[in-house]
Amino acid sequence: MARTPSLEPLAPMPPLDAAINTQRITDDLDRLLEVLPEGVQAALKAPQAREQLLEVVLDLGRIPEARYPGRAVLLGEAVVERSDLAAVVEQLGAFGGDNRAGIERTLHRISAIRNRTGDVVGLTCRVGRAVFGTVAMVRDLMDSGQSLLLMGRPGVGKTTALREIARVLADELGKRVVVIDTSNEIAGDGDIPHPAIGRARRMQVARPEQQHQVMIEAVENHMPEVIVIDEIGTELEAQAARTIAERGVMLVATAHGNELANLIKNPTLSDLVGGIESVTLGDEEARRRRSQKTVLERAAEPTFPLAVEMHSRHRWLVHRDVARTVDLLLRGQLPRPQVRELDAEGQLRCSEPQPAMAAGTSALERPRPTRPQAPALAAKPLPDPQRKAGHLNAIEETGADEAPEPLGPLQLFSAGLSEQLIEQAIRSRRLPVQLVGEVEQADVVMAGRQQLGHSPEIRKRARDAGLPILVIKADTLPQIQRGLERLLQRRGDEEEPTPRSNPSRTAQRDDALEAMEECRLAVEQLVIPQGQPVELLPRSASIRRMQAELASRYRLESAEFGSGHQQRLRIFPR
Repeated sequence: MARTPSLEPLAPMPPLDAAINTQRITDDLDRLLEVLPEGVQAALKAPQAREQLLEVVLDLGRIPEARYPGRAVLLGEAVVERSDLAAVVEQLGAFGGDNRAGIERTLHRISAIRNRTGDVVGLTCRVGRAVFGTVAMVRDLMDSGQSLLLMGRPGVGKTTALREIARVLADELGKRVVVIDTSNEIAGDGDIPHPAIGRARRMQVARPEQQHQVMIEAVENHMPEVIVIDEIGTELEAQAARTIAERGVMLVATAHGNELANLIKNPTLSDLVGGIESVTLGDEEARRRRSQKTVLERAAEPTFPLAVEMHSRHRWLVHRDVARTVDLLLRGQLPRPQVRELDAEGQLRCSEPQPAMAAGTSALERPRPTRPQAPALAAKPLPDPQRKAGHLNAIEETGADEAPEPLGPLQLFSAGLSEQLIEQAIRSRRLPVQLVGEVEQADVVMAGRQQLGHSPEIRKRARDAGLPILVIKADTLPQIQRGLERLLQRRGDEEEPTPRSNPSRTAQRDDALEAMEECRLAVEQLVIPQGQPVELLPRSASIRRMQAELASRYRLESAEFGSGHQQRLRIFPR
């Protein structure tokens, strides 16, 4: 009868910011050492030699080597013979198409290196461990029901975490979990899964290239609520993952890559985070962004809304909104993931790092300086003479910002409004606005009339922080768009340059020439040949008059739109 690993009853998982020193390790290391040459067994007999052992390497004609985190140790003085390799292979299960084998009902993995004729000339014997308790690092993410992607370099513990997540989802949360085990690395070798995955079911894959087919088969045949996959590495597997996610099934998977930025640059796996496409911006948008006209943008919603970068076994970076993180990276800004790490006493610490400026970031993208506390001021209406009254009911201002430095994206806290509608307004209008999770991190608070009345605490916190509160009439997309535009216009009015910073005559002349050329190209390439109305970039009143006169020479009508610094000319076709 096959030997069954003994597992102790598990204690309940502790909450975040609590001690999680309940981690226990089950490795069945003796089962692996039994199949190795006698000299290797003797060298690894001492308990200190087994501590943190990652893998044992047997290469033909070389001395065996034991690898530990950050170091390697030679085992004895005798070199590996062909008979040694043959003896090890005979005690293992069959090697699969990926040249991997295992020991039945253990988590150890043995990978073969073959010569040109197919003979085994090297073995990498990786120690498989079931570490119970690691899931506390991301337990709150599992409760959300959203798909989760784990990333990290090889050997950092992705598969170990995946195994424990599968067990907790199946045993403690009562989910129907199916594990797609391509190399038998998650649930061990043999037909009976290792107890480390709990009551989760395991589907084996005959050949690695069929993994994407087994993923779809699992959804169609076995009604899972959660699919667990190790090492998504091909475009077909990425497409299968998107198909599964669109059917409402939660995904938990791993991918090789140190951080989210690696997946964005990987054309094979970029679809996991939404995919990347090249977009050509209009003149106005390119000028507003201070970027080239051709930029990279996210093509779709990510397959995995949540992502974790595993930098070490005790330090994880959590991205709670992968879509926003990808958008920031593509705009040249650095994301702000939550850092979760274990200290020396086994305490889980969570922290939000301060944003850092990426290399090459323009002045408009720089983080905003810390605001000094300001005394309360009287209410001051936003100047907007061309807007209809009633769109924005009221604005309360309890402080002022006198920082002369250029401002970055407007940090907005939403009080009861739909964050999805706000994100949609930001994306559709390309507004330099960023949602934040705390009032104290914001530059301004925006709320609906009814929502603010139910949140006196937010009003008090905003007043204490010296933040203005913008109250809009309803939680609808048009109202939110108008509110965001008014906030940005107000901030632009506050940044109006002083007489000392007025442009020179040469700069004014260059701006006028550029504006007239913009108007000519718009008329000759869009308005007349395609019959499309075109809005030009915001300009001064004198330049707008010159552009209107030029349009009239083409016998075209024009009108002015916007207010303040955003006034611009729109040219209509005949």
